[in-house]
Amino acid sequence: LVSPKTISEAWNRHFVDSAQLLPLIPDHIKIIADLGTGAGFPGHVLSILNPNFDVHLVESDDKKCQFLKAVSRETISKATVHHCRIEDSIDKIVPDLVTARALASLDKLLDYSVAWLRVNSNLHFIFLKGERAEEEIAEARKKYDFKVDLYPSETDPNARIVHLCDVHVL
Repeated sequence: LVSPKTISEAWNRHFVDSAQLLPLIPDHIKIIADLGTGAGFPGHVLSILNPNFDVHLVESDDKKCQFLKAVSRETISKATVHHCRIEDSIDKIVPDLVTARALASLDKLLDYSVAWLRVNSNLHFIFLKGERAEEEIAEARKKYDFKVDLYPSETDPNARIVHLCDVHVL
């Protein structure tokens, strides 16, 4: 479910990387949609760290969904697993926050979320991005207007955490 190359550094690379989002989440956030969650990073980690979050893990791969459901059963994570494509989850969730890690470019992630923006104009986005974060922001600005905060990653000196709010389609 994760790259074999990252197993030896799994704690930092996956768990700490996901946990570093927690202090960046605004206080009013209750419902989180984690898109293309894979092995549950960052969604399951956030659900475990704050059981008050209503976390929804969106994943299209059946094998990964079975794993995600097992983690929910065996831990204090109460995350809901949605075995579907992102486009098919739009009617099932109305999140306050959208997260994703290593899924798609920033503009694509916003494209996936446009329908949610129509029903929640206060929608926030927190994405773990690599060294191309600034380029992805510039590309996304061609289609979207938004306020952005960039934070350094605690686990990768080249990576950034991108927090968007006040997002509007141009």
